Amino acid sequence: MQLLDGKAISSQIKSEIKVEVENWVASGGKKPHLAAILVGQDGASETYVASKIRSCEEIGFTSTLLKFDASITEAELLDAVASLNNNADVDGFIVQLPLPKHISENTIMEAVDPKKDVDGFHPINVGRMCKGLPAYISATPFGILEMLIRAGVETSGKHCVVIGRSQIVGLPMSILMQRNDYPGNCTVTITHSKTPNLKEVCQTADILVAALGRPEFVTADYVQEGAVVIDVGISRVEDATKKSGFAIKGDVNFADVAPKTSYITPVPGGVGLMTICGLLTNTLKAARKEIYG
Repeated sequence: MQLLDGKAISSQIKSEIKVEVENWVASGGKKPHLAAILVGQDGASETYVASKIRSCEEIGFTSTLLKFDASITEAELLDAVASLNNNADVDGFIVQLPLPKHISENTIMEAVDPKKDVDGFHPINVGRMCKGLPAYISATPFGILEMLIRAGVETSGKHCVVIGRSQIVGLPMSILMQRNDYPGNCTVTITHSKTPNLKEVCQTADILVAALGRPEFVTADYVQEGAVVIDVGISRVEDATKKSGFAIKGDVNFADVAPKTSYITPVPGGVGLMTICGLLTNTLKAARKEIYG
């Protein structure tokens, strides 16, 4: 078993981006500028956005954080999105999810200028990705692909099973893993809560991507010997032995599954850190106008 160490890989990628930013600025380009909109006081979202802001500082980006109360109306949030769309100094921005229930996430995502949609959620970017055109790829799938590339994991001709069909992870992963590229050229099966024989399908996976949001759902009897296991899940689970009162768990029971795998991602320290790298990479592309010119 080899660990796909998100901490080590993300540190390497951020160092590479920092050098690219320094060269870009030295040649006359402006610092890439990433903005984030945070609504409400969700603890996990606040932590995640703070990590993104710190990463911007580390690699030489400019960053802006716009915070709003959970009581903000959909119309007011759309105005904030429009303001960032029209701000020429902002290269890319994100609206941190989830949003309060009275606000339509689809409406907000569709209001983001596709040229600044560095989360890769806008239908135009999703469509361009499906067509194999230049696009901002959703940050989490992008990070997973980078892990596979840097570990040299063979994907061609393999069976990839994705658990979860979310528009953020499951759907784009299924598309990216079957494309005629590396990583890719897999036969892909996407599974979900209505899949009747889920365990049996997972047992056939050479590459298993768990993105269902249920802590430690995947146990050893879901995994065949030598499989590559990518754990996208991150949940807070009560744990009286921890000072914080909780532990961070993935969708995979790591201790149970790891001995059977060839590669596996830990939680924490795996895919989550790579997601930020995907966001930073997309922002640099936006600053250079690599996708839309």
